[in-house]
Amino acid sequence: MRLYWGYMVAAALVVAWSQQWALPVIASLSVGVTAYAGFQVPVWCGAVNRDGQTYCRNNAYGVLMGCSKRQHRWQKIKMIVLRSKVGNVGRSVFPTAKEKFNGALALGGLLSAVAAVIVPVLTGG
Repeated sequence: MRLYWGYMVAAALVVAWSQQWALPVIASLSVGVTAYAGFQVPVWCGAVNRDGQTYCRNNAYGVLMGCSKRQHRWQKIKMIVLRSKVGNVGRSVFPTAKEKFNGALALGGLLSAVAAVIVPVLTGG
């Protein structure tokens, strides 16, 4: 249960938007979902191995983080920043359907947090 608390927060976020809860609650749930998916959800590492064609299948935590190998810890974040490596980001960050789902969860949480901040500005409340 400790590893999968973010999915319950994601479900609460869906309920919060559908029931029109207070926007600070929605914003905090959104930040929780984004942080969980980005840095704590159990996934494969997905960093490129030394042969340059296969990907690391060690356990890791978070879509953005690598496994316990020092070289893999920041490799995925470097690929996002370095222009020559952007094409490999999709294959390394999201190698399986589970990682794709968790990436969508992180993006949804981030968009929800932005919407929770913008909605009061636009509606004046």
